[in-house]
Amino acid sequence: MIPQKIYHIDAFANKVFSGNPAAVCPLDQWLDDAILQSIAMENNLPETAFYVKQDNRFEIRWFTPKVEVDLCGHATLAAAFVLFNYENHETDTIQFYSPRSGTLIVTKQERLLTLNFPADTIEDTTLTNEINNCFNIKPKKIFKGKTDYLLVFENEEQIKMLKPLFGEISKLKVRGVIVTAKGNQTDFVSRFFAPQSGIDEDPVTGSAHTTLTPYWSKQLGKTELTAIQLSNRKGRLECRYLGNRVEISGQCRPYLIGEIYFG
Repeated sequence: MIPQKIYHIDAFANKVFSGNPAAVCPLDQWLDDAILQSIAMENNLPETAFYVKQDNRFEIRWFTPKVEVDLCGHATLAAAFVLFNYENHETDTIQFYSPRSGTLIVTKQERLLTLNFPADTIEDTTLTNEINNCFNIKPKKIFKGKTDYLLVFENEEQIKMLKPLFGEISKLKVRGVIVTAKGNQTDFVSRFFAPQSGIDEDPVTGSAHTTLTPYWSKQLGKTELTAIQLSNRKGRLECRYLGNRVEISGQCRPYLIGEIYFG
């Protein structure tokens, strides 16, 4: 039985036990999807990232404990941290490729890692009873992006006081629900709920900021923004709107390096 190397990294974190934990598994070749999903379920972290080197880039996939997802920011940041610090990647730029999301670039400048992801596009949608029943406070605006709903609230205090009803949220035909408002000491704040993807509340969601950054850039009239995701672990992000792309920056901290066995 050959052991599989695994890393447990806290992403969008400037200290351990904060940000969003991700497992990272470097592979020589792709395993069966059922094995990948079983590893992610056994890890029981918000995301497990797997990657395989292919010429000058790395093909990457992400799994929650329940499903494979189209895009994950924090686990991509964690995978880049592993490559830069433990897997002998020699340059300050990494090109990932996702079969579901295309080319994803990560660059390093000292401790700060920056994701370059496609920007989401959103459109106004109707606040239905199904969505309204998901929370104790009614949003003032609602939008639909590629995979998520975006609910905009009056202020940061409402985001903190929101009580999600996970049973109701899980019925929505989306990956999850982003809630947001203008921040008190940062440009904007958010939370993210995705029980239908196996994560009741995600600690820090890089991919959600591909939706949040274009929205708040247009609302605030600026392209460089600061953000906090107001989960219990909290995460701090620096975001930049580039038009059809978004840059999302943060730090990572290692928690565990080990080996797993299966088969």
